[in-house]
Amino acid sequence: MPDKYSVLKDVFGYETFRRGQEEVIDSLLGGRDVLAVMPTGAGKSLCYQIPALLMDGISIIVSPLISLMKDQVQALRESDVAAAFINSSLSYEEYLSTMLRVRAGGYKIIYIAPERLLQEGGADSWRAGGNISLVVVDEAHCVSQWGHDFRTSYMRIAPFINSLPVRPTVATFTATATERVKADIKAALALKNPFSITTGFDRPNLYFAVEKPENKTRSLKRHLGRLKNKNGIVYCSTRRYVEDVCEELASSGFSATRYHAGLSPEERRQNQDDFIYDRKTVMVATNAFGMGIDKSNVSFVIHYNMPKNIESYYQEAGRAGRDGSGAECILFYSYEDVKTNEYLIEKNAEENGSNELKEYNLELLKQITFYATGTDCLRGRLLAYFGESPPNYCGACSNCMTQFESVDITVDAQKIISCVYRLKQRGRRFGKMMIIQILRGGKSSKIVSEKLDSLSVWGIMKDSSERAIRGVIDFLMLNGYLAHSGGDHPTLVETEKSGEIIFAKKQLDMMLPKEKTPSKTLPASDSFSGDAALFAKLKYLRAEIAASARVPAYIIFADATLSAMSRKLPRTMEEFLQVPGIGAVKAEKYCEPFTCVIRDHIAGTLP
Repeated sequence: MPDKYSVLKDVFGYETFRRGQEEVIDSLLGGRDVLAVMPTGAGKSLCYQIPALLMDGISIIVSPLISLMKDQVQALRESDVAAAFINSSLSYEEYLSTMLRVRAGGYKIIYIAPERLLQEGGADSWRAGGNISLVVVDEAHCVSQWGHDFRTSYMRIAPFINSLPVRPTVATFTATATERVKADIKAALALKNPFSITTGFDRPNLYFAVEKPENKTRSLKRHLGRLKNKNGIVYCSTRRYVEDVCEELASSGFSATRYHAGLSPEERRQNQDDFIYDRKTVMVATNAFGMGIDKSNVSFVIHYNMPKNIESYYQEAGRAGRDGSGAECILFYSYEDVKTNEYLIEKNAEENGSNELKEYNLELLKQITFYATGTDCLRGRLLAYFGESPPNYCGACSNCMTQFESVDITVDAQKIISCVYRLKQRGRRFGKMMIIQILRGGKSSKIVSEKLDSLSVWGIMKDSSERAIRGVIDFLMLNGYLAHSGGDHPTLVETEKSGEIIFAKKQLDMMLPKEKTPSKTLPASDSFSGDAALFAKLKYLRAEIAASARVPAYIIFADATLSAMSRKLPRTMEEFLQVPGIGAVKAEKYCEPFTCVIRDHIAGTLP
């Protein structure tokens, strides 16, 4: 009779459990509900897949996105587990075939989209296939309106569970949840005395960075050039940004594709497959892409625009380094992103009539703005937000790798605000770029034609760089000394606090880096301790096998497993089974071709 340890090794190829996994598995096997908050890459799927294989009957995994279902089912089938998924990607014939096998008891694990739970006969369809012993709700924060990704389809889960003749054990999992969201999950899904666990939010393999680039696209291309041939995601806030950024990258020779809700289902599926199957290395997308995606070799996530809250950011950034390999998470900050997010929050509140939710979301926006503009440890900021004890210094974020000093910017602030006042006296309002040009003594046709070069403030900051002035303007807006007028063409306007700088002569200090952060830091994604030449050969073999099987390469083996092979150099079945991520089924399939490459490589390197 198999137990949790034999399933862990024989099916999934691991010798020991990670933090929190065994406690969750024991609770589920004991029939107790679970609420687990575990970071991306912590091994949440094993927490329910192992009990599912050991329990009688079938297990239903409710998941919000097609990508996760497809990845998980392919990986399970690769290990000879009877698994299937039911979602909108199936043709009608495929759906009927799957449901026939469900009713015949042909599956042990079934992934399903929440909107499909009560369709086509509802619970009766599942009862015919055998007892439902476990219902798993993945991305459980989607059930809460206080979460960052509330989905109305998740409200169907509780009625489905209640429709079953015997209530199954219910397990809920999420990577990010505040106390308020956790309380919502318990209530909405009627969890019974759940075993609650939060294993910690820290991802030590991730390097965090915030940049305030003058030109985001130029900075993005610089990073992609540095991260050449690595797989990554670039998140943008709108479809228009996705289109523009993807077109710019493709025209510059980068292997990029796009994903957003405005594309046809066929193109979204094709573009997603191109990224998953490594035909394209960069995915430019809105947040419609990626929740639950199981692609393990994502080496970087770059946010072209700042998200509305830390939960969204950490969820999206967490798609990097899922297999434990080093990866980079870079956020491009601009004050315009803050205003755009404020506008979206206000608009959503107007549509839904919820002032309480608006105030809540504005507070969340304030928290991520502090993250992006502060000078303390970025990892510490993230962990503190989720209620953990943060480090003062992590040594693996852009702030910890930059020395800051307090600089008196009072005079510069007075010059900038005076410029806004002088323009107002002439009945003119301009945006940030024109203000900067005037202060630096620009001679554009507009400045000359409108005689703006006759202003007393024209050229009074000619010795300051555009970047430096922009930084002070952003600081003034962030702290309420200047504001945006709003609208399609926002201009800079004074506020009630502006007078504190101009008339009350208030001193302003701003934290600035002492020295320019090195363009090539030491992020975790550059680390590799195995034989690089052998690793490349193993990747090539994996690609050939994956192409033949028509599955993504990481379904065969994750990069971390290949890296371990290149270090351990297994040459026999016994040695091959000692590599993390290789179970009995995969060893039987792949031991010979991979150990053959390793033996040949060793022979070729001997003197």
